[in-house]
Amino acid sequence: MILSCSHVNKAFGENNILSDISFHINDNEKCAIVGINGVGKTTLLRIITGELSADSGEIVFSKNTSFGYLKQHQSLDSENTIYEEIKSVKKDVFTLEKKIRHLEDNMRSASGERLEKMYSEYNRAMTEYERIGGYACESEITGIIKGLGFSEDFFNQKISNLSGGEKTRVALGRILLSEPSLIILDEPTNHLDLNSIAWLENYIANYKGAVLIVAHDRYFLDKTVTKTIELDNGKCTVFNGNYSAYSEKKKLLRESMLKAYYKQQQEISRQEEVIKKLKSFNREKSIKRAESREKMLARIDRIEKPYEINSEMKITFKPAIESGNDVLSVDGISKSFDGNDLFSDISFDIKKGERIAIIGDNGTGKTTILKIINELLPADSGYIKLGANVCIGYYDQEHQMLSPEKTIFDEIGDAYPYMTNTEIRNILAAFLFTNDDVFKLIKDISGGERGRVAIAKLMLSDANFLILDEPTNHLDIVSKEILENALLNYTGTVLYVSHDRYFINRTATGILHLTGHHINKYIGNYDYFLEKKDAVELTYQKSTANNAVQLKNNIKTDTLTTENTSSKNSWEKQKEQKANAKRIMSLITKCENDIAETEKMLEDIDSELANPDNGYDPVLLNELTEKRSLLSSSLDTLMEEWERLSEEAEEL
Repeated sequence: MILSCSHVNKAFGENNILSDISFHINDNEKCAIVGINGVGKTTLLRIITGELSADSGEIVFSKNTSFGYLKQHQSLDSENTIYEEIKSVKKDVFTLEKKIRHLEDNMRSASGERLEKMYSEYNRAMTEYERIGGYACESEITGIIKGLGFSEDFFNQKISNLSGGEKTRVALGRILLSEPSLIILDEPTNHLDLNSIAWLENYIANYKGAVLIVAHDRYFLDKTVTKTIELDNGKCTVFNGNYSAYSEKKKLLRESMLKAYYKQQQEISRQEEVIKKLKSFNREKSIKRAESREKMLARIDRIEKPYEINSEMKITFKPAIESGNDVLSVDGISKSFDGNDLFSDISFDIKKGERIAIIGDNGTGKTTILKIINELLPADSGYIKLGANVCIGYYDQEHQMLSPEKTIFDEIGDAYPYMTNTEIRNILAAFLFTNDDVFKLIKDISGGERGRVAIAKLMLSDANFLILDEPTNHLDIVSKEILENALLNYTGTVLYVSHDRYFINRTATGILHLTGHHINKYIGNYDYFLEKKDAVELTYQKSTANNAVQLKNNIKTDTLTTENTSSKNSWEKQKEQKANAKRIMSLITKCENDIAETEKMLEDIDSELANPDNGYDPVLLNELTEKRSLLSSSLDTLMEEWERLSEEAEEL
């Protein structure tokens, strides 16, 4: 056992956050702490790490345990570069390496007893250097930095110039490289793209120490943890298994507790009726019996009503006007900012009733595509065509459609005055706003709560085509489930950008993968996308190569035609054209051969990465990942060169 949390209690004023919290974490165990926002997850982490003291109870670490703690928000201030900052974690390795180099230099001029003494010290240093992983240190540093989504161009960026999210990634890199006995992570995926999250999943799964995670990313938890610790109404319950296993067990437990609660409530009501009846007889004997029953009722250990999640949502959101079958057609759009090509020649169609997720790395232009469709940004080229009777409803991350000074109830009621109070309350209850919560001001509620109000308001509108930009940001797990159920019961069409793979898996009927300045469409959810991604990308690349061959054949035909029919051009000009055509065809052929060779090397590396035998060798995986990144970059350069040559050939 590496950590024991025993009977921990914490209150802020009269608000009890944690009550009698007890659990333990074993060596090498991967655990998650889950619960709705405000239940005390981060508070518990701060108590474990010693940042906050508990009112009672104790936290005990086993002997010689070290831990690394990643907070949600980092105040990392340094004039180091990213590489220097993460490298500083291995200061002992590089100090020892400098000592070894110094000994090597001095041994060249030493002799006799002094040389023997230095040689003995050198051997000890080399043994220690090997023990602490000195040979693999540089590779580890590079692998972690790249794994967390920093390209080599970013290695020399100063920490002081980074955004908050980038600083958090650097802090995470420091923790991973330090390899503590226990890694404690608070929302580690918030600032990572899908590739970086997948890399972190693999890293944690193969990590030899223990890991404790607070996260709302359910797909991430499914891939990484083997124990789930739930905080609910200040209480703690431990479940073995990942998030999905916990979710199933919790559902059964909640149903059982709900039955027990209603059964007890029924018994309490029955006893209260009996007591009332006995008192109405107004006789000494019956009054004593009533008092006896009251004492018995007061001693009952009352069951708290379990938190209910409306997983079988009865409310169906149906737009007032139905769209035609063709909802959206995007044809050949492109966009650049300050000379930087974000994407080009993007085309896709969306049909009525589809729920399409746009995914891709950060900075590929996903949100830009949504803004172009919604006419918030112009495209540089191409066009957007909406189908018959299509009415767009747009959800942005800032929730600008809400009025801060209104209550939640009035926000809905003012927008839809034809709805009765009961209808408004039913809608808000479906989005987890009950009792007096509906009278809270918009400005006083959390970002996640504002997100739920915005989604509810949007789904009640006349919009039959919802465009959502990161709708699950700032939502806790329960709120995400509410949103998922709402979308599954929505009869219109949905296009959204999201990094939440669990959410995508549950709601998407198709996926648009934005990669390498082009887009591929998959008919299925996220798991289907993962299964088919490599095959689809390979098909795309082969199609591109075939087009190149066809273009080359056209060049040959056009060149021969020009030679045979052009009597106007001089002999010198014909000769020059022929030479240029030959030169370009030669360059295209070489480029295609290089592309094919690079793709083969990438396939070989992918096979190595997929080999289960290599899954437990993080050093090898880092090296393979680094090589793959370099080859992928080379492939992009080759493809760009091929495009340039093809354009030049076409002009000829």
